[in-house]
Amino acid sequence: MIDKRVKNATEAIKGIKDGMTLMLGGFGLCGIPENSINALVESDVKDLTCISNNAGVDDFGLGLLLQKKQIKKMISSYVGENAEFERQMLSGELDVELTPQGTLAEKCRAAQAGIPAFYTPAGFGTEVAQGKEVKDFNGKPHILEHAYDADYSIVKAWKGDHAGNLIFKGSARNFNHPMAGAGKITIAEVEELVAPGELDPNQIHIPGIMIQRIFQGEKFEKRIEQRTVRKKD
Repeated sequence: MIDKRVKNATEAIKGIKDGMTLMLGGFGLCGIPENSINALVESDVKDLTCISNNAGVDDFGLGLLLQKKQIKKMISSYVGENAEFERQMLSGELDVELTPQGTLAEKCRAAQAGIPAFYTPAGFGTEVAQGKEVKDFNGKPHILEHAYDADYSIVKAWKGDHAGNLIFKGSARNFNHPMAGAGKITIAEVEELVAPGELDPNQIHIPGIMIQRIFQGEKFEKRIEQRTVRKKD
């Protein structure tokens, strides 16, 4: 069995160069690969195209890369919660491609499954469909969407083993699941890294064959974007 462990996030992102396209898991601030993002910030790599559900917040997650203007283009479905993102987009400093959330997920999953393209009704009649092939299915127009072509996928899981098998926890499964294996190289950072055989095979969400590098992260903040609580009785 191949041991895919690397020492830390810095070693995990080796090979990521200026101008590359990265997929980054997470939904809002839930399940984002915090350590890997911090390592990218420290590496000073630039002109990145980042595929992610959103761009984090101003001082956390992908927002840190935006602060240092390391991202050239963002491909996302939701871009709120980040004032710097808004400023760069409106000033023309950042190229932004907005994609319906379901389409974003499917473009990741298609890449993971080796499917080059698919038809979807989402976005027809809007700017999303401009320049794309349209075909009718059962009398309903669908637009052709191509799977993403990313150099690296970076995901975050709850548990993993030396061979790269992954288990996600709760809603942190989100975009991490379809992005695992969707890039040419997939990096997995996990909260707990165990020896092969310690994970219940029935609980594994992503098999190790989809992962090339894995490491145990540290000091996860797990922030909450909008904390809402009910009033006391």
